[in-house]
Amino acid sequence: MRKPLLFLCLFSTIVYAQWAKTPLKAPAFLNPNLYPANADARQEIAEAITAADKENKRVLLVFGGNWCLDCHVLDNAFHNPHIAPVLNQNFKVVHVDIGESNKNLDLVKKYNIPLEKGVPSIAVLNRRGIRLY
Repeated sequence: MRKPLLFLCLFSTIVYAQWAKTPLKAPAFLNPNLYPANADARQEIAEAITAADKENKRVLLVFGGNWCLDCHVLDNAFHNPHIAPVLNQNFKVVHVDIGESNKNLDLVKKYNIPLEKGVPSIAVLNRRGIRLY
């Protein structure tokens, strides 16, 4: 348990250091399919867990919606050349659409996502799909 928390602290420090230099910015164009309306979140999570187990990675569940500008800003940061290599080397990312806070609520509950605090909201799973954070 200490190793994932240590990694999360390191990852947070790297992200903060990058943000301190250049604040996170919205992408030039919003991806209308960042959270595809017809996606099967349960299947995508299962596939990510299977791949993460094989590749010895963790799973990052990003709960949000296409209407959420902060969700697009976060995704844009995930593609930043300073962040993307660390993220891709250590995580499988799954975007979970919450619609207008009325979709995939079973997954929100399962992974203890505090929607009342807003989105994007992230859950970190180990390679076997157990919620770490």
